[in-house]
Amino acid sequence: MRLTTKGRYAVTAMLDLALHQHGDPIALADIAERQGISLSYLEQLFARLRREGLVTSCRGPGGGYRLGRDATDIAVADVICAVDEPVDATRCGGLENCQGEERCLTHDLWQDLSQQIHRFLSDIDLAKLVERRRVREVARRQDGVRVEVTVSV
Repeated sequence: MRLTTKGRYAVTAMLDLALHQHGDPIALADIAERQGISLSYLEQLFARLRREGLVTSCRGPGGGYRLGRDATDIAVADVICAVDEPVDATRCGGLENCQGEERCLTHDLWQDLSQQIHRFLSDIDLAKLVERRRVREVARRQDGVRVEVTVSV
């Protein structure tokens, strides 16, 4: 099983939002800058996250995004599923046509692994990640990495 960029970026952006949710809504441009993720890509991901109720948007000056639910109520698995990222270690996508049109010898093994991964990711919510010391250390470093660009005329 391989988690694609879509799933990784969605979880990273949601964790960033959870870390910075105290106060005004968070602009996607700020998340993009801190995490090195394309703004247009984040816009696509957040449209999906909003449809699933994981984030809410605030329009206008000072607008941005907030978590749609409490961080304790948003599991990593919720985020990954919201962006249509399958948690599936089977080669067949669960269709049982892994070997030609038949089930392969190891189908059940990979299916069981997929279920274990999903359970693991379901047991970790954003609040638990925010509590991790190393996550907070990285967030503090990223918050201090504001690069000011000045243009001389």
